[in-house]
Amino acid sequence: MQRRTFLRLAGAASASALPGFAGASDRPPAAGSFDEAYGVLVDTAVCIGCRKCEFACDRQNELTGKEIAAFEGKVAPESRRPDHEAFTVVNRYPNPAAQDGTSYIKVQCMHCNRPACVSACIVGALQKTPNGPVVYDAWKCIGCRYCMVACPFQIPAYEYHDALAPRVRKCTFCSDRLERGEDPACVAICPNEALTFGRRADLIAYGHSRIASDPDRYVDHVYGEREAGGTSWMYLAGVDFAKTELPLLPHDPIPERTEKIQHGIFKSFVPPLMLYGLLGLIMHAAGSGSDPEGGSDE
Repeated sequence: MQRRTFLRLAGAASASALPGFAGASDRPPAAGSFDEAYGVLVDTAVCIGCRKCEFACDRQNELTGKEIAAFEGKVAPESRRPDHEAFTVVNRYPNPAAQDGTSYIKVQCMHCNRPACVSACIVGALQKTPNGPVVYDAWKCIGCRYCMVACPFQIPAYEYHDALAPRVRKCTFCSDRLERGEDPACVAICPNEALTFGRRADLIAYGHSRIASDPDRYVDHVYGEREAGGTSWMYLAGVDFAKTELPLLPHDPIPERTEKIQHGIFKSFVPPLMLYGLLGLIMHAAGSGSDPEGGSDE
């Protein structure tokens, strides 16, 4: 039995307690932990950079319609970010311990336990579901793009080319497949089992067991176990994570910091009015201090 299937089955009993699944109860996961929710462990030491995950994501989300030949074995030398036509991308990073000095890392929405994008969204277009995915409702979205500014992983992308009905676009964690009891499309297609799908608590334990069984291959760190309050997608690597392009983040959830600032600024809406008034005075002073012909007062 493949390990990704084992972990999926190991979490099947827990899935029955997750809203959105057949036979679900009303009991949500413990606040802030989401250990009973679903996640994926990405083993970058095992990833071969085939980009089949990119192809599966493209097809699942009906993005570009490119054939698999357009993806396979063509990892770009420069790092890429997900965008409106690519919800996941595979990048390379230097790893002296690897056979050719290179390892690969899959990048997509991390589906944080306490997402900064959800906290920043003023209309509730983004929501964290108890079973793991951070989902998006385009009907509610007003296009403010605060989520793009808030995300520490630089994930949400915007359809700037669509003037009529632009959307924020990102990995959906294949939430519709999860509801049918299926693995995410990228996990299902991975030929080298670099992606392991299961219950978050099981994945954390499994990640630490892999590190303990082969300490020369991995750094002793499961990225996403605690970063930013924990994420649904987690990583193993053979080098310090600062070299993999994953940001070094505090363990406390980002909204715990930003919401205090937001609440202080927007309380009674008085400070913003004062701020805008101050900005107006500065702009007026700057304008009146300039010569109409483009010179200065001096």
